[in-house]
Amino acid sequence: MRVDLFDFDLPAERIALRPASPREAARLMVVRPDEGCRIEDRTVGDLPELVRPGDALVFNDTRVIPAELHGTRIRDEGRVAVAFTLLKREGADRWRAFARPGKRLKVGDRILFGEQGRACLLGEVWATVAEKAEDGQVLIAFDLAGPDLDQAIHAVGTVPLPPYISSKRAADAQDLADYQTVYARAEGAVAAPTAGLHFTPDLIARLDAAGVERHFVTLHVGAGTFLPVKAEDTAEHRMHSEWGTIDVATADALNAVRARGGRIVAVGTTSLRLLESAADGEGRIQPFSGETDIFITPGKPIRAVDMLMTNFHLPRSTLFMLVSAFAGLDCMRAAYAQAIATGYRFYSYGDTSLLFRATGR
Repeated sequence: MRVDLFDFDLPAERIALRPASPREAARLMVVRPDEGCRIEDRTVGDLPELVRPGDALVFNDTRVIPAELHGTRIRDEGRVAVAFTLLKREGADRWRAFARPGKRLKVGDRILFGEQGRACLLGEVWATVAEKAEDGQVLIAFDLAGPDLDQAIHAVGTVPLPPYISSKRAADAQDLADYQTVYARAEGAVAAPTAGLHFTPDLIARLDAAGVERHFVTLHVGAGTFLPVKAEDTAEHRMHSEWGTIDVATADALNAVRARGGRIVAVGTTSLRLLESAADGEGRIQPFSGETDIFITPGKPIRAVDMLMTNFHLPRSTLFMLVSAFAGLDCMRAAYAQAIATGYRFYSYGDTSLLFRATGR
């Protein structure tokens, strides 16, 4: 499909720089494509009224790490400030990262993160540039490994806010809480599964009381989620890969929900992508562990998910293509036009939507 079919104009003032407070006060656009693209304006706090007893919410429990690292390149007597965004772990001591400015780096360069002379307090962390690619990506080999490296990254790193926020303001202490779901557990993401940011312990308790099941999967969200689609046709786009897992007990429980007539509600596109990666031809979810680069565009069937809660996405992005596959391109274009016209807030810290899957009925 032509990528320009997924383009739209978004005024800059619609991009949220801070989340709603409390989280569940955010607006929730409910979209029912099989009812003539009927759109309803609610809030996230209304979610228990929009699902049924026996339905199952599927959350992504990945935890965002402080993946923004600022350091100093040391080569002979020269020192240059450099910054890295960790993208993907490739070993106990190695991370693939995006470097700024990448052209200042060579293989073999030593990088100092933190404060020199404070190694015993994890204030000084050293690494070596092991590989360098043309697109600004590098492979960094740290002097530390395993849990010691994890602890060091927490000591010297900062929250990696999305570029459409970080270009407007610096990350601060409030982002440490705001850019993390309340149920985050498995460390490894460099971007938050943002639909989950709207949930509070109180909302989760009310969903429990409403008879809605909760299940967790893990997909470590990568920075590739923010990459623009540069191709003119979706068939030419190369999707980034991310690591995820669904255990046997969770797969069995979700299949049982559908077998008895309940609906699977994916909280976020990351949960949906993982569930669809694990689904067989009949829509049954199989245990899964590994990389997925699934690219969901209109025409690709959705087999495992009945409803999707998701924030509002960038023009020409793979995520807007995904929601268009889920609820129909014409319906989603209409929904986004209404969201822009009525003041919905977009992107990671913005409002959200609850989409029913288009079945063609």
